[in-house]
Formats: sequence, structure tokens, C-alpha cells
Amino acid sequence: MTGLSKGISSVLVTGGCGFIGINLVSSLAGRCDRIRVLDDLSVGSLGALKREWSAEKGVTQLEFVRGDVRERGVVEGAVQGVDAVVHLAAQSGVISSIEDPSFDYSVNVLGTFNILEAARDWGVNKVVFASSNAAVGKQTPPVSETGAPRPVSPYGASKLAAEGYCSAYHEAFGIGTVVLRFANAYGPQSTHKTSIVAQFLSLALSGKPLIIYGDGSQTRDFVYVGDLCQAILLALDEEASSDIYQVGTGMQTSVNELISTIESVLGRDLPRKHLPTRRGEVERTYLDISKARTLLGYSPQFSLKEGLESTYRWYLNRS
Repeated sequence: MTGLSKGISSVLVTGGCGFIGINLVSSLAGRCDRIRVLDDLSVGSLGALKREWSAEKGVTQLEFVRGDVRERGVVEGAVQGVDAVVHLAAQSGVISSIEDPSFDYSVNVLGTFNILEAARDWGVNKVVFASSNAAVGKQTPPVSETGAPRPVSPYGASKLAAEGYCSAYHEAFGIGTVVLRFANAYGPQSTHKTSIVAQFLSLALSGKPLIIYGDGSQTRDFVYVGDLCQAILLALDEEASSDIYQVGTGMQTSVNELISTIESVLGRDLPRKHLPTRRGEVERTYLDISKARTLLGYSPQFSLKEGLESTYRWYLNRS
């Protein structure tokens, strides 16, 4: 399985001006005839997408539609005429979901529902949904697809609800829905992200201390965006079964270990500031990716240090 079926010549990427979206659009270039991006630009950057696209070669046509996935008419227009949808658009912050759970619900649940309804209306048979390990919540690691989800934040709950709609639309309407539960993603184009790697690199480059919530012993599965794009391309293959897959590295890294690796990449020690642990965040997690390995052919290629080196080079080049 190499990803992206021959029958898929056009792909809609929602949230395509965001961090993962820009990287995915570059990965799709040359693999299909047309890529359409739907983004409301509330977070993403059209300029960043255009800059990255200008470096691409090939015959793939890039289209841009500005709009909100909560607006049914906008979504219908964006989905019309494509062969597959990669649904990345989301409210992606745990803390912001606690501050405004209603907004979180409207973007992540209603937005996904609109995508699925439009896919049903226009006969789109493949939808890849970017979920999150936050949908699982409290589960003894390594986290697999078989454990009972227990979300600890509105963000996790909204992703779990959207996963449920993907399952229902596959069973009720025959739409091929592949759900990818992403681990903690990092990589180029992530300057606007609130993720820990993006924050740490931005603070390090500005000479400010790294903010650590708790003692830094909490663990995560940090996955480079290039590996996530690999998983998405594999999910677009016609042989990819409609199901849920954990996508990460299968390795757990503590916040303190992450900082040590960043220090190794930068070649200097970084000041640190500890603050109290925040509510709504799990203490320890990493993913069991054996299902994605076996059924999708997914195989992460980047070590943490390699991914951080690539990300750091991008940060330096943009400054």
C-alpha cells in the first residue's frame, strides 16, 4: 500500500492553511490533479501556504476557498466535485476548550457533521478525519484502539463525538471513513501552534525560560509532521479500512527528556520555569501503533532528535 488510490484525482483539505495542512498539501503535490483547501484563516496563513506551494513542482492545481466548516453552504460548495476529503480543520486546544466548550463543540462536532453530510450529498466515498489521542483521555499506556475512551477535556469529548459520527456514516451510508488519532504533533509551519514543542522552540529562540507545568515528568508521544502526512496518504488508499488508528511513534518521552533533546539540538542549556499542573491534561501517555503498522503500512521515519533538528532549521530560516 503506497497511499492515494488511482481513483482519487482531487482532494479537499479542510484546515489546509494550518500547520499539518500546509505540510500535507506539499505531500499531495504531484500525487493528484487538484487540491482544494478550505480554511477560515482564523489561525492558518494563506501566505504560508502560497510560499510553500511556490516551491513545489508538478502539474497539480491548487484551489483555495475561504470559509468556516460550521457553515453548511460553504462546506457543500467546497466538497462538490472532489473525490476525497481530509478533514483537519478543528479547534485544537485542550485549555481553550475548557475556556469555551461551546465553541469547541461547534467547530469539532458540527463542523465534522457538515463534512460528512456534504460527502453523502455529493457521493464522496473517502473521508479521512484527523482525531486526537485526547479522545481517549485516561487510559493506561500504551494507548490502543481497544480501550474505553474517557476524555478529560471538552476537546477530547468533541473529537470522540466526531469519531462516532464517522463510524455512523460509514455504517449507515457506506462512506469510507478513516479516523487517525494523532499523537502530539510538531514540525515546520507550527509557529502559531500552542503545542509544547512549538512553545519551547519559540521561547528558546527569544531567550525566555521554558514554561513547565508540573515537574516535567509527564510523558507524551511526540510525532513529526512528516510521519503524520505519511499516515494520511496511506489512509487515502482504497485498501485502507474504515476504522480508527493510533498514529504516533509508539515511544513515550517526558517533558524533561524533550527539553534535554532540544538543548542538544540548540547546543546550549535553556532556562526553565515551573508552574502548577493544569486541569484537563493527562499525566502519562504514548501510543500503541501496531494496528496502523499492520493494516495501513504506517512506519514512522523520524526520531525525536531528527524531527527537532528539521523543525529548528525551519524556525531559523523563517526568522
